[in-house]
Amino acid sequence: MQGILYEEPSIWLFLLVTVVIGGSLAFLTGRACAETWRDAGRTIVFLLLLGAAVRFFHFALFEGTLLSLRYYVVDTLVVGAIGLAAWRMTRARQMVQQYWWLYERDGLFSWKERATPLAADTEKP
Repeated sequence: MQGILYEEPSIWLFLLVTVVIGGSLAFLTGRACAETWRDAGRTIVFLLLLGAAVRFFHFALFEGTLLSLRYYVVDTLVVGAIGLAAWRMTRARQMVQQYWWLYERDGLFSWKERATPLAADTEKP
């Protein structure tokens, strides 16, 4: 797999920098974008920039190639998937909490309309 997904001598460096550090930053980015009601398009722009930052971490810390399209795409896909998953989880939680009389939870990433909508002035269940 070395050379295809990562250029470091060990997969542990790839997992540390891209998955752990970049993934945690992507999770926080996705959550912050959802909490401020930004759409998925703007979140993707932020995650593309974060992919460049992760590529820079590889370059600065472990002498990786800075301007490599292949490794940038791999890093960006990893942080993008984590960031968009965090965005969707947070958005599902928001919709259920803020519009509790209209929606109910339907899994980790989704919500659905209540079978019988409650009146907005009733007490929260």
